[in-house]
Amino acid sequence: MTSAQQLAATPQMTAANMRRVVWSSVVGTSMEWYDFIIYAVATALVFNKMFFPTMDPAIATIAAFSTYAVGFFARPLGAAIFGHYGDKLGRKAMLSTTILIMGGGTFLIGCLPTYEQIGVAAPILLVVLRFIQGVGIGGEWGGAVLMVVENAPSTKRGFFGSLVQVGMPVGNLAAIGIFALLSSLLSEDDFLSWGWRVPFLLSIVLIAVGLFIRIQLEESPAFKQLQAKQDVSRVPALEIFTHHRRTFFIAVGLKTAEIAYASIASVFLISYASGHLGLPRSAVLNATAVATAIGLVALPLFGWLSDKWGRKTLFYLSCLFCMGFAFPLFALIETRDPTIFMITIVVALCFGWLVMFAVGAAFYAELFTARLRYSGASLGFQIGAAITGGLTPLIAASLLVWSGGETWPISIYLIGCGAITAISTFMAPETSRKEMTS
Repeated sequence: MTSAQQLAATPQMTAANMRRVVWSSVVGTSMEWYDFIIYAVATALVFNKMFFPTMDPAIATIAAFSTYAVGFFARPLGAAIFGHYGDKLGRKAMLSTTILIMGGGTFLIGCLPTYEQIGVAAPILLVVLRFIQGVGIGGEWGGAVLMVVENAPSTKRGFFGSLVQVGMPVGNLAAIGIFALLSSLLSEDDFLSWGWRVPFLLSIVLIAVGLFIRIQLEESPAFKQLQAKQDVSRVPALEIFTHHRRTFFIAVGLKTAEIAYASIASVFLISYASGHLGLPRSAVLNATAVATAIGLVALPLFGWLSDKWGRKTLFYLSCLFCMGFAFPLFALIETRDPTIFMITIVVALCFGWLVMFAVGAAFYAELFTARLRYSGASLGFQIGAAITGGLTPLIAASLLVWSGGETWPISIYLIGCGAITAISTFMAPETSRKEMTS
């Protein structure tokens, strides 16, 4: 091949490689989110009855949400472990490992005996497997995002980073779709007896597909450069907490409002609407499914806008929405009108969650240098997710009991989360127009 031919071929080869990296990350991330979200749906619909049947219904719901929280608290551990080795050994190897850990825990949940069969050992085993799930997804997200963002053109990092986040609505739709199908085909008794297990057991097939795709990836060019310069950090987390604490806390704060809104609108409200408002389970699931489907288009759009307008502009706008919509959110769903309920959930998820979720992929990665990027982005994202994502359904359910069924304390909580993220956005640098540091 002549020099001219090589020059002509290079852009095509680069574009083909970029497409492969993006698709590999999206497919793998879809598998991970499928695993994680079927647990969230089962928490709201099944686990309080199957694993905590001797408790008062309201207390059983709180206990079920506590097991949901365990997965979020395991995520920082996964971020620390896989971030450490991702910054030392490379991004690629960690991605293959996380999908096995996550999927294995999910499959085994589908095999668990219930409280009626083995007593207190059932909820204990559920918590253990949920913890394993959380460790897997804690390491998964950072690696998937970095493989794309570190390969993306500097002017399109927001757009390409948001494509990784598309794995969330894909996995979410698959999980909700399977639960909705089973709910429509099976009686309540059959669904509670064995139907809820089917989505968990199906994960074994999805794991095989995701693993096959990921082992074909090439290592990130940013990490290859670090190896060539022998500039790999010995203990990335220690370096972050010693020399980059401000950046780390900014990353945690950026996650606060987004995951709080997501947890309220897609987890807590499933239980609240079906248990307190009397809406049918199918209406609740359908509303979440519509919002998630819109995310397939909204996520790349918001990522693209962040390349044009800046990361901070999009975050500010979403924070304002989170605070302004906190009281109308509950006022609208308490009309018990299925159409109003659906529109409300769609609006809440799109502007209170998806904007920051889309933009955050590139934003978190851009805050840290390459030698600390896997650990920094993962820990900031996952610790923020653990604090508000894991606790929010539990806090909301507890506030509902404390207030005698009133929702105003939950709205105040959402306003507080929005304020924290707004302050963190103010403290963060604008990164959309800067070269990523090596």
